[in-house]
Amino acid sequence: MNTLQKDIINGLLFVTGIFSFISGAFIISTVLFGACAIFSNINPNNKTQQQA
Repeated sequence: MNTLQKDIINGLLFVTGIFSFISGAFIISTVLFGACAIFSNINPNNKTQQQA
């Protein structure tokens, strides 16, 4: 996953979380914000891609 794909996923999760929060779906928004936090901190292991 390159940085552009990671940024797009992060942005979509964040915006969807905000809309869920506004509409009152607090459990769903909490899960989406958590997923956004996890995806923003993932450092992919590219050792297999570098060796090929």
